[in-house]
Amino acid sequence: MTTPQQPIGSDFDTNSTVDDVLGGVDLAGKRALVTGGYSGIGLVTTQALAAAGAEVVVPARRPDLAREQVADIRGVEVDELDLGDLESVRTFADRFLASNRTLDLVINSAGIMAAPEKRIGDGWESQFATNHLGHFALINRLWPAIESGAGRVVSVSSRGHHFSGIRWDDVQFDHDYDKWLAYGQAKTANALFALHLNTLGSQAGVEAFSVHPGAIMTNLLRHISRDEQIESGTIDEAGNAINPRFKSPERGAATQVWAATSKQLEGLGGVYLEECEVAVPYVEGMEYSGVMDWATDPDQAGRLWDLSAELTGVNAFA
Repeated sequence: MTTPQQPIGSDFDTNSTVDDVLGGVDLAGKRALVTGGYSGIGLVTTQALAAAGAEVVVPARRPDLAREQVADIRGVEVDELDLGDLESVRTFADRFLASNRTLDLVINSAGIMAAPEKRIGDGWESQFATNHLGHFALINRLWPAIESGAGRVVSVSSRGHHFSGIRWDDVQFDHDYDKWLAYGQAKTANALFALHLNTLGSQAGVEAFSVHPGAIMTNLLRHISRDEQIESGTIDEAGNAINPRFKSPERGAATQVWAATSKQLEGLGGVYLEECEVAVPYVEGMEYSGVMDWATDPDQAGRLWDLSAELTGVNAFA
């Protein structure tokens, strides 16, 4: 069976940085929105897009902190948005749409990982709600601006999607909560979201991609205890990063920036990317790479879209 998940001979690799993938790219006149764009690889993404000439909108749960972090970056605008609060998503989107601006690039970079069990919204599991449902509602609310810009949407997934597909019998982990399985399900949801959005948005010229940025030492690890990080070989007893697989933020942000801007990807919307390349399907024995079939299944993508629309009450394509 053929699959679009085949390498295309990208000019970049695991060592490429945001500066590498944006070399010669002029984003003057373009407008980007980056969730989580004031911390970790999100901040590096904001810096890189702005340096290439783009105007960047950074929605933030903590706007005062965000303004401090981006104060020295020209062309960046901060506004308030809490992805875990659908009313906050609605009011942010309404404010943006009222400005009559279009969006050329959207990168859904914000997220939480391996969080303790917590319920938000209508009793939703917090990782599924924040990482997936919040972004689902945001993109659907902002669709008029995205459609007008005929832009690209990048959904930041993770190799963590290997941990779990969508648990259709218990999506909200009402039974036997496991923080890593919940994270895995949310990251699978990020990939399936991009797959179906690409199908729905193709008539408007909008393409969507999902990406695995790689392992990076950022505050995404805040819910992982020091003992867990030592046991997993992430840090040593002194707290120093020792895992050679971990990337710098500049390398970690490269794949999502490449996904948002590369002409090499035109016509390939819906695919899952890693290491600045189209990922291959996972086969047994692969280490730290490959995309699981449950994250590239169009039927599951459509089913998840319908469920998400039902839960959030938002669907730009209804």
